Amino acid sequence: MNLSTSWNGKKVAFLGDSMTDPKNKSTKKHYWKYLETLMGIKPCVFARSGYKWDGIYKKAEEMKTAVGDSIDVIIIWAGTNDYNHSIPVGQFFTETTDSVNVNGHIEQRKHRTFEMNDSTFTGNINRVMSYLKHNYPTKQIIIMTPIHRGYAKFNDNNVQPDENYANGQGLYVESYIDILRQAATLWAVPMIDLYSESGLFPMEHKHDIYFHHAETDRLHPNDNGHYRIARTIQAKLSSIPHTF
Repeated sequence: MNLSTSWNGKKVAFLGDSMTDPKNKSTKKHYWKYLETLMGIKPCVFARSGYKWDGIYKKAEEMKTAVGDSIDVIIIWAGTNDYNHSIPVGQFFTETTDSVNVNGHIEQRKHRTFEMNDSTFTGNINRVMSYLKHNYPTKQIIIMTPIHRGYAKFNDNNVQPDENYANGQGLYVESYIDILRQAATLWAVPMIDLYSESGLFPMEHKHDIYFHHAETDRLHPNDNGHYRIARTIQAKLSSIPHTF
């Protein structure tokens, strides 16, 4: 624990899915609670199990209603359910040809605008980021990638293969991870790449110590997994400014 860091007392909003939802019982202590202990942050959690990026937009609206402008940092952790539900990835931009003044001469050039919709992965990311950039222009916004996905069976009608199986779009989870990495670049926000840097790899059974249940849930981290995630986030936040 090091509460002498500049993050001590900062109000951090967490938008997410089951990995963040305090109602998820796969762990007794979520990563954001560990971060409260490790860094002294004040977490404000807006998350719901099963949410995709379209749900993150709803949580962003809920956050604005609940806390307004009083937060310091917004961290988004979502995307694994978009892969699992086979959401089409779409495109970040719609491209047209338009006239523009270049050094006093009117030229026809390609012109792009962000694609905003609630039916594709990229469209929903754009909606969320546009909303946050508009409503929180002075706040730090951070995107985190999902961790690797192991097998999970919650009931006979909810069986989720591990990440070595493509989804209904014929895409592996890395396609969604790569889009999130690109989104961070396009929207000028820092990224914490938990997929690469958390070290959690549920396809290896020796990593069962980090997940809820070795036989039925190697998707959701347990206390050990959330602590490891928190330590990874802690290390990354130490190099990211929280206020401007």
